[in-house]
Amino acid sequence: MELYTILRAFADSWFLLAMFTFFVGTAIWLFLPGQKKGSTDAAGIPFRESDDTETTDPKGTQHG
Repeated sequence: MELYTILRAFADSWFLLAMFTFFVGTAIWLFLPGQKKGSTDAAGIPFRESDDTETTDPKGTQHG
Protein backbone atom coordinates (compact mmCIF):
# COMPACT_ATOMS: atom_id res chain seq x y z
CA MET A 1 0.00 0.00 0.00
CA GLU A 2 1.02 3.51 -0.65
CA LEU A 3 1.77 5.84 2.31
CA TYR A 4 -0.97 8.25 1.27
CA THR A 5 -3.55 5.46 1.28
CA ILE A 6 -2.48 4.31 4.74
CA LEU A 7 -2.61 7.83 6.17
CA ARG A 8 -5.95 8.50 4.49
CA ALA A 9 -7.45 5.33 5.98
CA PHE A 10 -6.09 6.28 9.44
CA ALA A 11 -7.51 9.81 9.19
CA ASP A 12 -10.90 8.52 8.05
CA SER A 13 -11.25 6.09 10.91
CA TRP A 14 -9.21 6.29 14.11
CA PHE A 15 -8.23 9.95 14.00
CA LEU A 16 -11.82 10.95 13.31
CA LEU A 17 -12.88 8.90 16.32
CA ALA A 18 -10.17 10.54 18.46
CA MET A 19 -11.21 14.06 17.42
CA PHE A 20 -14.87 13.30 18.12
CA THR A 21 -14.00 11.88 21.55
CA PHE A 22 -11.93 14.96 22.37
CA PHE A 23 -14.79 17.25 21.30
CA VAL A 24 -17.39 15.39 23.38
CA GLY A 25 -15.05 15.27 26.40
CA THR A 26 -14.36 19.00 26.17
CA ALA A 27 -18.06 19.81 25.86
CA ILE A 28 -18.92 17.65 28.87
CA TRP A 29 -16.09 19.20 30.92
CA LEU A 30 -17.26 22.71 30.00
CA PHE A 31 -20.82 22.12 31.20
CA LEU A 32 -19.97 20.43 34.50
CA PRO A 33 -21.47 22.25 37.50
CA GLY A 34 -18.03 22.92 39.00
CA GLN A 35 -16.97 24.95 35.95
CA LYS A 36 -19.59 27.68 36.49
CA LYS A 37 -17.32 29.95 38.56
CA GLY A 38 -14.43 29.74 36.10
CA SER A 39 -16.68 30.33 33.11
CA THR A 40 -18.32 33.34 34.74
CA ASP A 41 -14.92 34.75 35.69
CA ALA A 42 -13.56 34.30 32.17
CA ALA A 43 -16.67 35.86 30.63
CA GLY A 44 -16.19 39.02 32.71
CA ILE A 45 -12.56 39.67 31.76
CA PRO A 46 -13.34 42.34 29.11
CA PHE A 47 -15.47 44.29 31.58
CA ARG A 48 -12.96 44.47 34.43
CA GLU A 49 -11.68 47.90 35.28
CA SER A 50 -8.02 48.53 35.86
CA ASP A 51 -7.02 49.88 39.26
CA ASP A 52 -3.87 51.45 37.80
CA THR A 53 -3.96 55.24 37.87
CA GLU A 54 -0.60 55.52 36.20
CA THR A 55 -0.16 55.04 32.48
CA THR A 56 2.97 54.10 30.64
CA ASP A 57 3.76 55.42 27.19
CA PRO A 58 5.55 53.29 24.56
CA LYS A 59 8.96 54.65 25.65
CA GLY A 60 8.47 53.30 29.16
CA THR A 61 8.07 56.57 31.04
CA GLN A 62 5.30 56.73 33.58
CA HIS A 63 2.73 59.50 33.77
CA GLY A 64 0.20 59.93 36.44
